[in-house]
Amino acid sequence: MYIYLKTIHIIFIVTWFAGLFYFPRLLIYDVEARLKPVVESKILVEQFRIMQKRLLFGITWPSMVITIILGILLKTESPHINWGDTWFVVKLIFVSCLIFYHLSLHKIYNDLKRNEVKVTGTFLRIWNEVATVFLIAIVFLVEFQNTISMLYGLAGLAVLIAVLMAAIKIYKLLREKNAS
Repeated sequence: MYIYLKTIHIIFIVTWFAGLFYFPRLLIYDVEARLKPVVESKILVEQFRIMQKRLLFGITWPSMVITIILGILLKTESPHINWGDTWFVVKLIFVSCLIFYHLSLHKIYNDLKRNEVKVTGTFLRIWNEVATVFLIAIVFLVEFQNTISMLYGLAGLAVLIAVLMAAIKIYKLLREKNAS
């Protein structure tokens, strides 16, 4: 039974992350569409709202809920994972942060639905990369499960974050240069 639960768990992790990777892009497009002329903006924002709603409630939320339920079931079926294992505790912290990240995207979605634009496209581009960081961190923790590997993994994660931030900055400069 364990292998079937694990397989389905992985499938729903993938679909959850697919939603978390694409949903912020839709939010970016929504925020930036609001800067266009009124008629064009209205059409684009309405279309993005439809896409956001379908992705959020049709894929991302159900995938998160099923991932969590299957994760709990896997823990109960797996005697070799102890609640006190350092890697497991750190993984649960990252998963909890990922859930809060998901909730933050939902909040931005609700704000935009009320036509309250509280974030910029640049902020959302940076925020869009958070799911990538969580994915890499969680996969490394699950695969390596020891303290030394965890330290190397966290150091690598810090490097990844620095590279992502530099890439976002370079992309922004290129966009500004091309807009001129």
